[in-house]
Amino acid sequence: LIGKEIMKNIGSVTLIGAGPGDPELLTLKAIRILKKADVIVYDRLVSAEILALAPQTAKMIPVGKAPKNHPVPQEKINQILIEAAQTTNNIVRLKGGDPFLFGRGSEESIALSEYGIKVDIVPGITAAQGVAASTGIPLTHRGIASGVCYITGHLEKDRPLQLDWPALANDKTTLVIYMGSASITEIAGQLIAHGMATNMPVLAVSKATTVSEQRLLSDLGNIDADFKNAAFKTPVLFIIGNVVSLYENNNAVLKKVIFPASNLEGTPCAVS
Repeated sequence: LIGKEIMKNIGSVTLIGAGPGDPELLTLKAIRILKKADVIVYDRLVSAEILALAPQTAKMIPVGKAPKNHPVPQEKINQILIEAAQTTNNIVRLKGGDPFLFGRGSEESIALSEYGIKVDIVPGITAAQGVAASTGIPLTHRGIASGVCYITGHLEKDRPLQLDWPALANDKTTLVIYMGSASITEIAGQLIAHGMATNMPVLAVSKATTVSEQRLLSDLGNIDADFKNAAFKTPVLFIIGNVVSLYENNNAVLKKVIFPASNLEGTPCAVS
């Protein structure tokens, strides 16, 4: 890269959240900016339907990552964006979900700002909201869950999960696990060990809001074996909590239950 002190930036970068998959869940602002982009740097989880909205003249740069397969490391992605801003006007960094929720958008924003590059953010619907809408499961519900907690099941460089398990094992809080396919066994075991009931309902959803969406209904004591047998493709989101008892579809009907009041209060949070 050219030294920061002598760089002349021509373009700006917009970090756009592409949502959970369904192209109709893009915001109007995201579509407007996407259609004017000169360069689009996009992730693996951005659907072909969304990419089709780009101008035919736009330069498309894939930088997608898969579990244990990062052909373009984060530092290289930052470099691509910085260098693009030296010669190009409108650069779009297109990310699945929301760029500031487990999307490393803040890291890219900081890197760009250090070189004096203007950065704009267009939020996207995060996967948890997409799953809630497609399955009909509310993330909070009066009398059942007064808080929701977003958790990543995968830490940088495959570090062990170090979470506040006693606080998370709270039956008044809905837990939403992102990137948890490889760690759901550990997560379920830790929650049970810290007091969460083994029959706490769990719903796993693969490729939410797309035509390939798959769902698996289970509980905390059985999700390990059930999920392995399901052989879902990523991305997979797990919803753990009493709100899953409100789930109904053609394959599974659960009785709607109002759970007794608990002394514990649910806590909204995002944990990584």
